[in-house]
Parts: sequence; structure tokens; C-alpha cells
Amino acid sequence: MRAIAVHEFGGAPVLVDVPKPVPGPGEVLVRLAAAGVNPFDRKVADGMMRGSMRHVFPLVLGIDGAGVVEEVGEGTTRFAPGDALFGTFFQEPAGVGTYAEYATAPETNPLALLPAGFDLVVAAALPTAGLTAVQLVDALEPREGITLLLVGATGGVGQFVVQLTAAAGARVVATGRPHDVERLLALGAAEVVDHTAGPLTGRVHGVDAIIDLVGDGAGFAANLPAVRLGGQALSTTSSADADVLASRGVRGGNFETRGTAEALSRLAESVSDGGLIVPVEHRLPLAEAAAELARPRSTGARGKTVVVI
Repeated sequence: MRAIAVHEFGGAPVLVDVPKPVPGPGEVLVRLAAAGVNPFDRKVADGMMRGSMRHVFPLVLGIDGAGVVEEVGEGTTRFAPGDALFGTFFQEPAGVGTYAEYATAPETNPLALLPAGFDLVVAAALPTAGLTAVQLVDALEPREGITLLLVGATGGVGQFVVQLTAAAGARVVATGRPHDVERLLALGAAEVVDHTAGPLTGRVHGVDAIIDLVGDGAGFAANLPAVRLGGQALSTTSSADADVLASRGVRGGNFETRGTAEALSRLAESVSDGGLIVPVEHRLPLAEAAAELARPRSTGARGKTVVVI
């Protein structure tokens, strides 16, 4: 089968032919229609997990995907051949990815059935970014009536967080550049602050919570004075320091996504009902995707990239 892979850590993605995988006990084999592209994919290919889990080469990239179950392994009960599903396929060994015509995954992974007629390209863009957003919003206590400063609002996770928090009754102050203002306001932000125009704390004060999707330790700490005493601050980049938070009288810390099938189903229902817009910006055919994925990602990206298989 065709797939996009690297032959060594840090290598350039290339189109390869690799054997079609076979589902083991408790696994599903999915003929993929599309694979969502995430920053994590490139990090795995660069060796981020080399000390903590096994890898196989050629290392096929991708953890998010959508398609139709072709075969199930012995003992599999959640899915059957012909089921349309989507979710995260990440497993050990790393390198059995979704930028491919077929992929296997344990049925215990965050995988969920899709409503009839659901666009598989849209579904592939949802799992990692959508699950992260849903669980970040669930972690806010409370949600209704608060003012949230969202740092890094223009990416895939950020655009989902804007929509979900606004729908929950929060007032969202989103960071972005001037060309992002119209789009973020349309998604539900109450205000957009240009993060390139100087420190945010000079313009934002007394918010109930911060979600920081992009900042390093110094950047995260620099924004904490914008949060009221007793407020909440969450980082998705492991940039929160417990001592610094305590010194500011702010709750929170570093946030890790733990996806579930139930949360995926909620996402799909929200999209089907028109309550959640999935920002798919680029649809890359598999045969052309390797060259595009090898290029640095534009800082002006406005949505998700999906490999169409």
C-alpha cells in the first residue's frame, strides 16, 4: 500500500510502498479516506518519543484518520466491517500511522462511529484538535459567564476552543493578528487582541481564566498577571510552573489530552447539528502530500490540513 513515511528520525517525508497491515486480536483494519495533520506527527518523526516507546521504520506518519472498517481482529466487538469511523490511531510501536491507504488500531483507542453521510475529510480533521478543545473547555470551572483569554486562538485547537467556550456562555478574548479578527469574531470571540503589538497584560486585565496553546514557560508566566486572584490558567505545552501559579494565587497547570470515544461522538454530533465548524484549510492528495508536508508550516495558517487518500 502507499503511505507517507520517514526512513530515519528527522528525515524528510516521502511516498513509499509498505505492506498492508493485518489486524491483530482486538484491532480494526481501516481503509482510510483521509488523515488529519497535526504538529505532533512531525515531532514523532523527529524522534520526540524515541526514549519512551518502540518505533518501526519506515515510520508512517499520522495519528488521526477517518475511513471504513475493512476487517476486524479476533475478539473485536465494538466495530464491524463496513462501519464508518474516525479517531486517533496512535499506538506502540510508533510508525504505524494514518498517512496511508490502510491503518490498524486497537478498538480501545479513541475511535467512534460516524453519523450517516458525514464528510470523512472533515472527520479526519477532528480527533486530536477537537478532543483537546473539548477537554480544555470541560476543565474550565465554571464556564458560563466567565471571561477567557485564549492564547493561540488561530490554530486548529484554538478555533475549536473559541466556538465551544462561546457556546458554553463564556466571553472569549482571543489572540491573533489583524487579518484573523474577522474570522475569530465569526467563530464566537468577543474580542481579538493582537499578540504582536506588545505584552498582553498591558491590554487585558482581570480575566477569569487563560488557556495558552502556544507559550513557553516565560510566555505563560508573563500572561498570568492578566488573571484575577483565584482564577485559572492552563497550558497545553507543559509550560506551567506550579510554584509560579501559586505565587499568583491562580489555579491550573499543565493539561494533557485523554481522548475518549464518547467525546468524539459529542464532536461529531456538534458538527452534524451545525454547532461546530471544522476549519479545513488544505486538502492534500496522498501522492502530493510528502512534498507539501516537508515544507515549514506557514505562521499564517488558518485551519487544518488533511491528507486525502
